Amino acid sequence: MILYEYPFNERLRTYLRLEQLFRRLGELAGRSHPLDHHYALVTIFEVMDVAARADLKTDVLKDLERHKHQLEGFRGNPSISEAALNAVIDQLDQCFSALNSQSGKAGQSLTENEWLMSIRSRVGIPGGTCGFDLPAYYSWQHLPAPQRQQDLNRWTATLAPLADAILLLLRLLRDTGMPQKVAAERGQFQQNLPQGRTFQLLRLAIDPDLQLIPEISGNRLIVSVRLMRQEESGRLVATNEDAAFELTLCA
Repeated sequence: MILYEYPFNERLRTYLRLEQLFRRLGELAGRSHPLDHHYALVTIFEVMDVAARADLKTDVLKDLERHKHQLEGFRGNPSISEAALNAVIDQLDQCFSALNSQSGKAGQSLTENEWLMSIRSRVGIPGGTCGFDLPAYYSWQHLPAPQRQQDLNRWTATLAPLADAILLLLRLLRDTGMPQKVAAERGQFQQNLPQGRTFQLLRLAIDPDLQLIPEISGNRLIVSVRLMRQEESGRLVATNEDAAFELTLCA
């Protein structure tokens, strides 16, 4: 199944973008080739750009507090494991403390590294990190892989509190959803959302053998899915086929 996700607000869009960047960073930093480490650095700079939003840290801390308050309300519920509940609340507390104790925005300490910032200023220029442009960076790429990985680990450690908090919040959000099987008639699907609940994320799982691509739109009242098929030219066209998929709404 191919899983598509559609965020209903800008805050969650930012969380999902950061999640993708953190996963990519973890994959690239664990490899050994200099080219992988180049793109790991590029990813660090992209995280810094996304995290530069002034209210991001405040939003994350508020969401951690909100989740903790909601979970505290389940204490004493006989159908919920007290040990599991305590474990999640402890995770929330640890993420809150680590992020709150970090001064400034994520990666702000890296801006004091002139060598890194010289690379950051060149990565947006096509071919701007050639050896004749940045000889010190070219030399770094020829260091042994373990040494480069040690440097990357040191730099990414400044982003770890934000990464841990974002990944925990998204996991808790996704766990609130209940998958349901639905069908699109003639390639179209619409569903009114229950009143009194504010959904933040839509998840859609569809069989790749169908070769259909969902075009999702929605707001607090309704969600709409239009199924598309990609032509050989790459152009997407609406399909009139009936198709089933799995839909999950997360609040």
